[in-house]
Amino acid sequence: MQNFWKKLKRPIIALAPMAGITDQPFRQICKGYGADVVYSEMASASAIFYNKKKTLGITRFNSQKESPYVAQLFGDKPEHFLFAAKVIARQIRPDGIDINFGCPARKIIACNAGAALMNNISLAREIIEATLEGVSSPPSPKGYGEIKKIPVSIKIRSGVKKTTALNFIKKIKDLPIAAIMVHGRTLEQGFAGEIDYDMIKNIKKEVGEKIIVLANGGILKPEDAKTMLEKTGADGIGLAQGVLGKPWLFKQIKDFLQTGSYREFELSEIKGVAIKHAEMMYKKRGKQGVVEMRKHLAWYFKGFSGAAELRRKLVHVKTISEIKKILK
Repeated sequence: MQNFWKKLKRPIIALAPMAGITDQPFRQICKGYGADVVYSEMASASAIFYNKKKTLGITRFNSQKESPYVAQLFGDKPEHFLFAAKVIARQIRPDGIDINFGCPARKIIACNAGAALMNNISLAREIIEATLEGVSSPPSPKGYGEIKKIPVSIKIRSGVKKTTALNFIKKIKDLPIAAIMVHGRTLEQGFAGEIDYDMIKNIKKEVGEKIIVLANGGILKPEDAKTMLEKTGADGIGLAQGVLGKPWLFKQIKDFLQTGSYREFELSEIKGVAIKHAEMMYKKRGKQGVVEMRKHLAWYFKGFSGAAELRRKLVHVKTISEIKKILK
């Protein structure tokens, strides 16, 4: 098995998976600023099972610009994960596959997927086992070709109702999982509230060097990254909300960990990054890409004098030329 996780220099700084955010252009922007690993948006294993080509397209990547790259799946049916893993390992050929056991979105929970699966450890084990089988055993479905044997990882939360992340990990750590990303908040907390550093620390102690552990949640600036690493003893971190409008946070964190200091980006630099990002979105999706870029533009331009008026204009743009004119 080609386990890239063991070859990475620690601490590992990864771009965590975010639905509607971590598409190809954004992954490549983050990789350019030093992301060690990038994850896809969540892709439905069931949709791939029922031959939804658009969903499979979510997992496509540029091996030259995005590796190491991990495709993330969600769902609740082991047989769908088995099929999806086979297809992705043979046709998409990422560096790894991740299973989402942490998403708190209501529509995902209602489908018994995401974080809901932490309360059903037996089903979670079946899903992990099916995915592991999918990335390691022939034959390939529908003649998709030779398998690329890749590692399987999981993403979880610190707790869901009465199930703690530590208890969950104790029940599945015997499986050959390569990495675990732990969001340090419970399902009930969502994306706000205190981070449970001790939970992540105890999980790392539980799995030792056998499994890579990445800590996730509440990392908005380099100081947060240092605190997370020091308090948890994790092998690395996963960045999510902190990189919205600040993909250079990867570089800032690495600079801070190495030298104890980092610099803030100037407005002129931010404009350059935003325009480059917008052009990449347009190249990938045309006019729809510009529409999807609006949220990123709102994130890029905040926290300075006149930002509110600037964002008000940017959230209505339809073309690249409009973006350039407004930013000029």
